[in-house]
Amino acid sequence: MSDQLPLFSTPQPESSGPPAAQPEAASALARSTTVVPSASLSAGIHAWREHLTRERTPDNTIKAFAGDLTLAAQYLGAFKSLNQIGTRELDQWLQHQRTAQKVSPKTYSRRVTSLKSFFRWLHQTGALGHDPAAALIQQTVLSPLPEILSPDEIEGALGTGEALRHAAKPDPRPYVLFRLLLDTGLKKGEVLKLVPNHVDLSNAAEPVLWVRYPDPRHRYKERKLALQPGWVPAYQQYLAQYAPDDKLFPWSPRRLEYLLQDLSAAAGLTKRISFEMCRWTCAVRDLRAGMDENHLRQKLGLSKIQWREIGMKLGKLTGPAL
Repeated sequence: MSDQLPLFSTPQPESSGPPAAQPEAASALARSTTVVPSASLSAGIHAWREHLTRERTPDNTIKAFAGDLTLAAQYLGAFKSLNQIGTRELDQWLQHQRTAQKVSPKTYSRRVTSLKSFFRWLHQTGALGHDPAAALIQQTVLSPLPEILSPDEIEGALGTGEALRHAAKPDPRPYVLFRLLLDTGLKKGEVLKLVPNHVDLSNAAEPVLWVRYPDPRHRYKERKLALQPGWVPAYQQYLAQYAPDDKLFPWSPRRLEYLLQDLSAAAGLTKRISFEMCRWTCAVRDLRAGMDENHLRQKLGLSKIQWREIGMKLGKLTGPAL
């Protein structure tokens, strides 16, 4: 296509007017949009990206959606008016992605989602009188199910961790890290950012962990997680032995991964324990114990968009206990 102008350039004058009549249920943020039907596709995507940022959508999600719409704009025309784009044009671009570009089924599915999310927002805010993406067929493609630990494997790893705590040369680190991951479902990046005062032991019967994010854009991920009282003695032993200062776990990501892998080997497991495995195992255990899905989503620090695929995978994983 010849229209290769920058996608996120300054909106054209026609996009500066007030939006069309909007539904009473629209949020204040949605009503504040300046997108009108005659605005360019470029201006519409720019406004949508700002909306996602205000809504604290995860950076990776914004980047993926914006990337998909950038490609669509290159094909359709970045300065084509929004009201000139119909279902037929969108379907043509998707077919181009499937045949000429030969994108993977997962990428294709995400690009359909990007189109649907964008045009649904334009319709809901009154920028468009109809949603041209509503008729697009969505084909959900899930990546392979993650591997989790069975109850017996968990018991074996915890028992081995306890033995390492009380060995001739005691090392409480494997137990402390594994139990923390198993109970909280923290991501590796979150563990690396923990500092000692994030663990609150002021009430020994109800210890808690505070997950903090210094970047205001990620404040929605901050949360207060309950810790198991049985974890506290091992944690106190860990503090006494290693005296961490600025970081709760002052080792490289690779070293922490080795601690988990070594625990796997010492416990005689065929699986290699990892941060990701612990996170999924935590989620499955919580669901089997009766935790509400929305509560679990918040515990894991996930947005509603992120939860769509993860929730479906958990539905498949959360069968009878292994």
